[in-house]
Amino acid sequence: MVAKSKKQTTKSSAAQPATNITRIKASDSPEKSVVKQPAKPTKVAKKSSSHKKGFNILRPLKALGAYFKGAWSELKQVHWPNRQATWGMTSAVLLFTAFFIVLILLLDMLFKYVFQLILG
Repeated sequence: MVAKSKKQTTKSSAAQPATNITRIKASDSPEKSVVKQPAKPTKVAKKSSSHKKGFNILRPLKALGAYFKGAWSELKQVHWPNRQATWGMTSAVLLFTAFFIVLILLLDMLFKYVFQLILG
């Protein structure tokens, strides 16, 4: 089956800012179509400024504790490689490093030779 989507949009004007979108997918029953209406903006309540926040000595300590707790939970989710995979990746890095060192040294010697020929 080939998925087919059809969009209908109405031109927005100053009186009607909403856009209607109709999505139709090819399926066995053409009656099933999803019509999505745009979400209405929600009102954000303003915080009253009558409540003054004083300095609390425990607030930075709680925040620091929450940070380390979150960091520890993230570290527990990491899939750490075993010893064999670690040595394999380390040897790959060392081989690539040695290859590029040799490549740069050869290019340096080539450029030095070419410049000595040009300058005499």
